[in-house]
Amino acid sequence: MLEGVYELVSMDAMGVEEVPEIGLSFVENALIKARNASKQSGLPALADDSGLVIDALKGAPGIYSARYAGNHGDDDANTRKVLADMQAVADDQRSARFWCAIVFVEHAHDPTPIIIQRSWEGEILREKVGNNGFGYDPIFYLSTHKKTSAELLPATKNVISHRGKALQALLQALKN
Repeated sequence: MLEGVYELVSMDAMGVEEVPEIGLSFVENALIKARNASKQSGLPALADDSGLVIDALKGAPGIYSARYAGNHGDDDANTRKVLADMQAVADDQRSARFWCAIVFVEHAHDPTPIIIQRSWEGEILREKVGNNGFGYDPIFYLSTHKKTSAELLPATKNVISHRGKALQALLQALKN
């Protein structure tokens, strides 16, 4: 979404080392990552922190979405843990949302970062459906589309998802 509007350079290409996500919110983690990338690269930086927030689990997995089952990035284990934790939750109590916080800093000590937050409302299914996407997509059902996130075409997901909406808002904020 940002290609052609801004020149993007990945952290890997810049040799930026990751920093631990020790914040207590999506915004804090995104800000930590953006400031780190800017400090190491000497350039403006953009970072996000996203995750799944489930009402019946009091917001879990939340900022721990990527490591909910213990190992960072184990999508299958994380999804199995959510399904197990939600097993006794009634069908009408399975509301959830994907949450995205995007932060843009001009420099590592930018006192006025651009902070955008957006959500994507849905509910948690009892089993996986669909093969597209990653993470919790196969159990995140969208009543508006009568599909899971994992059944959507990537182009559709990029427009309606939490991250897609946050990037659209960021583009508008940068233009202003």
